[in-house]
Amino acid sequence: QVQLVESGGGLVQAGGSLRLSCAASGRTSSYGAMAWFRQAPEKERQFVAAITRSGSYYADSVKGRFTISRDNAKNTMYLQMNSLKPTDTAVYYCAASNSPGYAVVPGHYEFWGLGTQVTVSS
Repeated sequence: QVQLVESGGGLVQAGGSLRLSCAASGRTSSYGAMAWFRQAPEKERQFVAAITRSGSYYADSVKGRFTISRDNAKNTMYLQMNSLKPTDTAVYYCAASNSPGYAVVPGHYEFWGLGTQVTVSS
Protein backbone atom coordinates (compact mmCIF):
# COMPACT_ATOMS: atom_id res chain seq x y z
CA GLN A 1 0.00 0.00 0.00
CA VAL A 2 1.54 3.28 -1.14
CA GLN A 3 1.38 6.10 1.37
CA LEU A 4 2.18 9.74 0.70
CA VAL A 5 2.42 12.14 3.64
CA GLU A 6 2.68 15.89 3.16
CA SER A 7 4.18 18.31 5.67
CA GLY A 8 5.48 21.86 5.83
CA GLY A 9 2.29 23.84 5.38
CA GLY A 10 1.40 26.79 7.56
CA LEU A 11 0.58 30.47 7.74
CA VAL A 12 2.90 32.94 6.02
CA GLN A 13 2.72 36.57 4.97
CA ALA A 14 2.58 37.57 1.32
CA GLY A 15 6.07 37.57 -0.16
CA GLY A 16 7.24 34.86 2.20
CA SER A 17 8.39 31.30 1.54
CA LEU A 18 7.49 27.76 2.55
CA ARG A 19 8.88 24.36 1.66
CA LEU A 20 6.48 21.46 1.43
CA SER A 21 7.64 17.86 1.74
CA CYS A 22 6.00 14.64 0.58
CA ALA A 23 7.35 11.48 2.17
CA ALA A 24 6.58 8.31 0.20
CA SER A 25 6.40 4.79 1.58
CA GLY A 26 7.69 3.45 -1.71
CA ARG A 27 10.70 4.37 -3.78
CA THR A 28 10.14 7.75 -5.42
CA SER A 29 12.48 6.68 -8.22
CA SER A 30 9.96 4.00 -9.19
CA TYR A 31 7.14 6.41 -10.01
CA GLY A 32 6.62 7.65 -13.54
CA ALA A 33 5.64 11.04 -12.21
CA MET A 34 5.09 12.82 -8.93
CA ALA A 35 3.14 16.02 -8.65
CA TRP A 36 1.68 18.72 -6.45
CA PHE A 37 -1.91 19.84 -6.74
CA ARG A 38 -3.82 22.37 -4.69
CA GLN A 39 -7.44 22.99 -3.88
CA ALA A 40 -8.94 26.19 -2.54
CA PRO A 41 -12.39 26.23 -0.90
CA GLU A 42 -15.20 25.66 -3.39
CA LYS A 43 -12.75 25.28 -6.27
CA GLU A 44 -11.55 22.30 -8.27
CA ARG A 45 -8.24 20.61 -7.58
CA GLN A 46 -5.60 22.44 -9.61
CA PHE A 47 -2.26 21.28 -11.01
CA VAL A 48 0.75 23.06 -9.54
CA ALA A 49 3.89 21.17 -10.61
CA ALA A 50 5.14 17.74 -11.62
CA ILE A 51 8.46 15.95 -11.84
CA THR A 52 9.40 12.98 -14.01
CA ARG A 53 12.64 11.33 -15.08
CA SER A 54 12.67 13.78 -18.00
CA GLY A 55 12.19 17.04 -16.16
CA SER A 56 9.92 19.29 -14.16
CA TYR A 57 6.77 21.10 -15.22
CA TYR A 58 4.82 23.99 -13.75
CA ALA A 59 1.48 25.71 -13.96
CA ASP A 60 1.81 29.20 -15.39
CA SER A 61 0.55 30.70 -12.14
CA VAL A 62 3.56 29.40 -10.17
CA LYS A 63 6.30 29.38 -12.79
CA GLY A 64 9.36 31.29 -11.58
CA ARG A 65 8.18 31.21 -7.96
CA PHE A 66 7.88 27.50 -7.12
CA THR A 67 10.46 24.74 -7.56
CA ILE A 68 9.70 21.03 -7.46
CA SER A 69 12.40 18.50 -6.63
CA ARG A 70 12.82 15.02 -5.23
CA ASP A 71 15.45 13.19 -3.24
CA ASN A 72 15.24 9.54 -4.24
CA ALA A 73 17.64 8.53 -1.46
CA LYS A 74 15.11 9.86 1.07
CA ASN A 75 12.01 8.90 -0.93
CA THR A 76 10.83 12.47 -0.54
CA MET A 77 9.53 15.12 -2.93
CA TYR A 78 9.62 18.83 -2.20
CA LEU A 79 7.94 22.02 -3.31
CA GLN A 80 9.86 25.20 -2.56
CA MET A 81 7.43 28.10 -2.70
CA ASN A 82 8.78 31.65 -2.84
CA SER A 83 7.12 35.04 -3.31
CA LEU A 84 3.88 33.62 -2.00
CA LYS A 85 0.61 35.41 -2.76
CA PRO A 86 -2.78 35.27 -1.04
CA THR A 87 -4.08 33.50 -4.16
CA ASP A 88 -1.72 30.59 -3.34
CA THR A 89 -3.85 29.81 -0.27
CA ALA A 90 -5.13 26.23 -0.57
CA VAL A 91 -4.71 22.69 0.63
CA TYR A 92 -1.69 21.25 -1.18
CA TYR A 93 -1.72 17.58 -2.16
CA CYS A 94 1.08 15.26 -3.16
CA ALA A 95 0.33 12.73 -5.91
CA ALA A 96 2.18 9.92 -7.67
CA SER A 97 1.64 7.83 -10.77
CA ASN A 98 3.16 4.62 -12.05
CA SER A 99 2.45 5.74 -15.62
CA PRO A 100 5.23 7.40 -17.58
CA GLY A 101 4.96 11.08 -18.31
CA TYR A 102 2.95 13.63 -16.41
CA ALA A 103 -0.50 15.15 -16.70
CA VAL A 104 -2.25 18.18 -15.29
CA VAL A 105 -5.44 16.27 -14.50
CA PRO A 106 -5.87 14.56 -11.13
CA GLY A 107 -7.16 11.38 -12.73
CA HIS A 108 -3.69 10.52 -14.05
CA TYR A 109 -2.39 9.91 -10.53
CA GLU A 110 -3.20 6.73 -8.58
CA PHE A 111 -1.80 7.72 -5.20
CA TRP A 112 -2.60 10.75 -3.07
CA GLY A 113 -1.69 12.21 0.29
CA LEU A 114 -4.18 13.80 2.65
CA GLY A 115 -2.93 17.33 2.06
CA THR A 116 -1.36 20.17 4.01
CA GLN A 117 -2.88 23.63 4.46
CA VAL A 118 -1.04 26.68 3.14
CA THR A 119 -2.43 30.08 4.09
CA VAL A 120 -0.92 33.30 2.78
CA SER A 121 -2.03 36.50 4.49
CA SER A 122 -2.00 39.89 2.78
